[in-house]
Amino acid sequence: MIGTVTLNLALDVTYEVDELVVGGSHRVDRSRQRAGGKGVNVARVAATLGHQVLVLGFVGGVTGELVAEELFDAGLTALLTPIAGETRRTVAIVNGSDGDATIFNEAGPTVSADEWRAFLDRMPWGRLGVLACSGSLPPGLPADAYAELAVHARHHDVLSVIDTGGDALTAAARAGAVVRANAAELRAAVGDVEVEEGASELVAQGAAAAVITDGPRGMVAASKNGVWRALPVETVRGNPTGAGDAATAVVAAAVAESAEPDWSMVLKSAVAASAAAVLTPVAGDIDLGAYRRWQPQVFVQ
Repeated sequence: MIGTVTLNLALDVTYEVDELVVGGSHRVDRSRQRAGGKGVNVARVAATLGHQVLVLGFVGGVTGELVAEELFDAGLTALLTPIAGETRRTVAIVNGSDGDATIFNEAGPTVSADEWRAFLDRMPWGRLGVLACSGSLPPGLPADAYAELAVHARHHDVLSVIDTGGDALTAAARAGAVVRANAAELRAAVGDVEVEEGASELVAQGAAAAVITDGPRGMVAASKNGVWRALPVETVRGNPTGAGDAATAVVAAAVAESAEPDWSMVLKSAVAASAAAVLTPVAGDIDLGAYRRWQPQVFVQ
């Protein structure tokens, strides 16, 4: 089973408008709300690809109740730790004229040391094959919270995949996790370097592997066995907010199946999944037909 950790769960609200005009008044053609946060997006994609998932995170207040209800309605099994603060909301405004999305992310509730300890104490290690941790850390948690989870996972013979940035990214690398980031997050952590060099630096720091999305230039993976770059099949327009989460889902599934996967093949699936996610209106969904069509076409060098 893939356990997906979202320490900063959210209720994602999406508005679709004909055209976004700054300072203007807009008629919302369509709106949606559902449980969100990067780890939830990972869980949705992994479940769509046929994997068993368990959603882990914090919930609080009325918004937290809505998040828990939506996860249940979506058929996603969850083990959620209650907190005193109110679960955050995010708002995405999708521009109908070009498909681009404008995102507003609340910071999230403060998590106390006791609430963090309660979360750790409830971790169902015996049920997990891999732990996938994604997204921002809520106020109150230390920068090495994901690294702490990776250490606990290793003690229970559970592999970990951590998608984050900054100090949390380097801490996760030092803890021996497979790390995931985009190019901007990578450079914020290791400096202004080429993506291949930065990914290799994370491996040198202790990461089992590093998988970095590089926008229109594709995706890079590095491990102790080498460095690979996968090139996108074609330019895809749509909503890019869940593309990186789709890649993380593929990486987590690969690590669940093998401690040392063939990273060139993982990249082919991850690039195809990311592109297929862009075609869907909300994060956490992928176009399965496009994914299956593009997967064998991705070129890895």
